[in-house]
Amino acid sequence: MKPTENSKQAATGSELSVTKAPVDSEAGTKLIDVLGQTEHVKDLVDQSAQELSSVNTGLTQEISTGHQPPGVRAALEKSQVVEGKVQDAATKLSAVNLALQAEVHTRQELEEQLAAVTQDEQAARHAALHDVLTGLPNRALFENRLEHGLAQAKRHDRTLAVMFLDLDGFKKINDVHGHLQGDAVLQSTAERLTQHARDDDTVSRFGGDEFLYLLTEIDSDQDAALVAQKIADEIQRPFALGVGELIIKPSIGVAIFPRDGTTVGALVKSADTAMYKAKQGKLVYAFAS
Repeated sequence: MKPTENSKQAATGSELSVTKAPVDSEAGTKLIDVLGQTEHVKDLVDQSAQELSSVNTGLTQEISTGHQPPGVRAALEKSQVVEGKVQDAATKLSAVNLALQAEVHTRQELEEQLAAVTQDEQAARHAALHDVLTGLPNRALFENRLEHGLAQAKRHDRTLAVMFLDLDGFKKINDVHGHLQGDAVLQSTAERLTQHARDDDTVSRFGGDEFLYLLTEIDSDQDAALVAQKIADEIQRPFALGVGELIIKPSIGVAIFPRDGTTVGALVKSADTAMYKAKQGKLVYAFAS
């Protein structure tokens, strides 16, 4: 295997996980609803307190002018007691509302923080499992998907193919035209490979100018050969760069499960060996067996 990395490869490893305390957004919504209801009740209590105070003021004025029907003073005293209780209830309700407002604000802050942490986690996971230059899945993610593909193939008695692709003469592009032009070729190659990949297939940058292609659910070698030829034709279209047009020939090795291996390592190694067979024979693709 070979060459110099054209750009820093994304870190590999298992998917990241962050343990977070759950924030119940539904509970937060209900809390806001309760706050709205208590605000309405508080307004009614305040209004009742004001009306009661107004009545008591009127009664007090009546008593002060000497117009005092029987039982008015006793009624006034009771009314003033009730007024005090209503005002006290209004004060306590106001305190409860302030506490609810603080709780709502705290929950909203927690939800915002959780959203930010989730975004950071997703970005970190993507960076850990994708190549920085091309955005393709890196080797770790490819091997994970191949492992899953093998499990499905074994369970359902299916066949799949792993293709190992290398760009012939790529080192010369770096040496003659510079690494920026080399990076542009790698990015264009990644785009061409992904344009023709099926939803269940995986295209990965293995390293340097080497790419891996997981082709799932094939019926025969002919299926893999057709895809390999299609990829070769696509890669050999001229690359339009700042230095002009470049034509690059790929070498593609094809390994078939289960004939050429039944594990991730065995299939990748067989595809790599087949790639060198194609390169030595000046072919665009070759099968491992």
